[in-house]
Parts: sequence; C-alpha cells; structure tokens
Amino acid sequence: MMQRILLVEDERTAREGVRDFLSSRGYSVTEAVDGEEAVKKFCDSSQGAFDLVILDVMLPKMNGILVLKEIRRISKTPVLMLTALSDEGTQLASFDNLADDYLCKPFSLLILEKRIEALLRRTKAKEEKVENSKWVRGDVMVDFLEYKGYLHGSDVDLKPKEVELLKMLIENPKIVLRREQILEELWDDDFPYDRVVDVYIKNLRKKLEINCIETVKGVGYCYDDEK
Repeated sequence: MMQRILLVEDERTAREGVRDFLSSRGYSVTEAVDGEEAVKKFCDSSQGAFDLVILDVMLPKMNGILVLKEIRRISKTPVLMLTALSDEGTQLASFDNLADDYLCKPFSLLILEKRIEALLRRTKAKEEKVENSKWVRGDVMVDFLEYKGYLHGSDVDLKPKEVELLKMLIENPKIVLRREQILEELWDDDFPYDRVVDVYIKNLRKKLEINCIETVKGVGYCYDDEK
C-alpha cells in the first residue's frame, strides 16, 4: 500500500521539488501551502490517515510549531520539521512539542528520503510492538503494555504479576515452566510463599475463564494455545 505524506511548505519551488522527488519514490504526497490548510487537511478524515508529515516551520497564517501542536493534540503521526532557521531555540521548540526529526535547509533530497525511511521504520516497529502486546483468545483480551484485561468486553481486575505470569506462559507455548523458574523470573530474590504461583494461576483461570494453562503435577505449568 502506498504510504501517504502531508507536505507543508509555502515556497512553491521547494514544495514542488520535494513533491516530485517523493512521488518518484512511490509515496502519495498531499500538499499544503500554509498552516491553516495543513491542519484542515490533516484533520480531514475523508482523505484517510497520513503516515508522515513534512512540516516547514516558517508558514503563513499559522507557523509550523503551532501546526505541530494541533497535530499532537489528536495524533502520534511522525512529523519531520523543515526550516531555514538553524538556531537552537527553534529546534528545541520543535522537539519540546514532540517533533520526531528536524532537517535544516538547504538539504539533500537523498538525505530527506533516508530520514523519512527511518521514521517510517520506527513507527512500524512501534505499531508491531503494540500489536504483539495484546493477547486475544475468544472473548478474552489482555493488553500487556497497559496491564489490562477484558472478558466479554468488560474490564477484568488483573494484578500486575498476574499479567506478567500470563505473558511468560504465552511466550513459552507448550513448554513446562517450573514453579521455581517462574518465581525467579517474576519475583527476583524477593520470593513470596512457595505456593503463590498456584494461587495466581487459579486466579487467571477464574478471572479470564480460560483452560489453556495446564498443570503439570509436581513440576509447574504449561500454556497450550490449542486448548
């Protein structure tokens, strides 16, 4: 799928040069010539979501820093700032408002391309991490990043250690994990009473109504994703 870039630049020659170059590299480029137009186009959901924004700092009607603030109110889309201003204050203002990268004019189009590729790779990695952080099984969903569980769409009160225990089991499918191994991994050297793992497993089964955690008598527990 073609990746979409919002290019915000008021200088026509520079804008068209970047647009033509990125289009030749396979990107879909939408242009905006001032800050107000940039915010409007970014917020226009009918156009679909942008994968990245290239944003000039010096813009008519609304400067790039204000545009960045508006974008960050509603989105984490990566933003690459462009400017002829090389002063530290402008760069700090950009990063303080959560710009992802900064490129001073004049710049090489090849360097711009590499910066874009790096930002898109970073974004993809974050999205994959978030996707992999969620475990879904039937009517059960557990978010390992947020430490939250859901059953039939309703919140389930899970303790942090219950979430970590479930994650450990899921990451080791069909491998028997000994109680001692679980204690060492999740509780470090501060071991609670030796049957605490059994209690946490019981709680997980009850709270999430799952039967995919098998008890291996006298040894420990095993996650079976086929059950």
